[in-house]
Amino acid sequence: MDAGATTFETLSGQAQRLAAAPYAAPPTDLPPALAGLDYDGYRHIVFRPSESLPLGRHFSAQLFHRGFLQRKRVALYLQPRGGPARPIPYESRLFDFGGRLAGQSFPPDLGFAGFRLHYAFPEMPAWRPKGFQEEFLVFLGASYFRLRAAGQEYGLSARGLAIGTGAPEGEEFPDFIAHWLCEPEPEARSLTVLSLLDSPSIAGAYQFVITPGDPARIAVTAALYPRKPIPRLGLAPLTSMFLYGQNGPGARGAKPFDDFRPQVHDSDGLCVATAADRLWRPLVNGRRQPQISAFAAKPVAGFGLLQRERSFAAYLDVEARQEARPGLWVAPDPGAAFAEGAVQLYEIPSAEEYMDNIVAAFVPAAPVQPGAALRLAYGLTTVGAEPAEAIPQPALARVTETRFGSAERLRPTDPPNPERRLCVIDFEGPSLPKGADESVAVEVSASAGTLHEPVANFVPQTGGWRIYVEWRPPQPMPAGDIVLRARLARGTTPLSETWDAVV
Repeated sequence: MDAGATTFETLSGQAQRLAAAPYAAPPTDLPPALAGLDYDGYRHIVFRPSESLPLGRHFSAQLFHRGFLQRKRVALYLQPRGGPARPIPYESRLFDFGGRLAGQSFPPDLGFAGFRLHYAFPEMPAWRPKGFQEEFLVFLGASYFRLRAAGQEYGLSARGLAIGTGAPEGEEFPDFIAHWLCEPEPEARSLTVLSLLDSPSIAGAYQFVITPGDPARIAVTAALYPRKPIPRLGLAPLTSMFLYGQNGPGARGAKPFDDFRPQVHDSDGLCVATAADRLWRPLVNGRRQPQISAFAAKPVAGFGLLQRERSFAAYLDVEARQEARPGLWVAPDPGAAFAEGAVQLYEIPSAEEYMDNIVAAFVPAAPVQPGAALRLAYGLTTVGAEPAEAIPQPALARVTETRFGSAERLRPTDPPNPERRLCVIDFEGPSLPKGADESVAVEVSASAGTLHEPVANFVPQTGGWRIYVEWRPPQPMPAGDIVLRARLARGTTPLSETWDAVV
């Protein structure tokens, strides 16, 4: 790069200077025609594919217009392989406005709301034209971005940072206020994006090295400069949607959904890996209040919100294709930022499918202080069907099903006795024994109440194993969550990850 080029190092210096100055919010002024748009009106604004910005032979970028909820102006630059960065100018001709905005034009200082990247996947359907480039990554809104692998649908989002998620004083949403699209070598199959983040509490520089494919990967490097103390800073945050799954909403006493679809979610569980264990927490909806759960990790080997249910029959949604939604796995590089703390899961009660009500992030144990720069690096990898190479400890079998029901199957009472509940957990994985004559032990525990007669059975239909265990709730029942745990083992050697569910 030339001396005048924008690099991660020069952007880090810019972020540090930004943090030393008073915070200034991004411009949100819009012409009335754009400010008054509703959802349908905004959807009519389409970037013209013929105006796509080429980035080497295999990538291109398309831009998002401002309007409706996307009010903030985001600066976009092209960083050539040689020389200084060039601003990408706004021009109305880049867009087909359609609808009631057809034929209108807007001033050249309007700017953009974000961008999306397209890629020429080597393996494309025969009906696609040669050289066709398919969208796979979107940066739009605050510090949100969405990534998918080849053949997947968009689902959950990643974020630059999460600040105060679940705090009584409310959450702060940092913004990516500028992006630099770095021109790759002509034949490169990876692309770099530099991004500047700002908020009332912190400023930061980000470098995203993006490699599409199956899986798709992003190597994230960041330099963060706090303006003020931040008690709860969420690093590598993921945001998703969960309405109900195999066990309904999952919360005690939650009202079931009246819907023809068996399940509705973009993610169905949180997976957390340490050096010694891997844990699976099925997601829950339907509580009366939001809930924060913390999973201490010193250090954390990785975490992710995953979509393990990958069969169409589980959703029956032809349009949403939730069986094709990706999971995202966060793999922190060793370093102080992820050395001590906990993966926190924030679950918001929701009855609306378009609302992202699930957040997972790593929260350092020590509050972040102004003047103390924070450096971090981590990888993001899309996850489809498992086992997946990105997730540590592949020998451990994974939880595939979680179901609860009455334990009175032979002599049921009417109504069922609430003091006897049966937990059924299915595991699958290549390391599990493949016959019923094998000896497999069950390890179970409960934070309240008692567990009775745990047993593990081989399931020939799946080649996996199933745990049956009866849980008898405490009397009286506490107001908060009760955590049940179970895993398969042979002797002292674990065969599966730890099932960690709330009731």
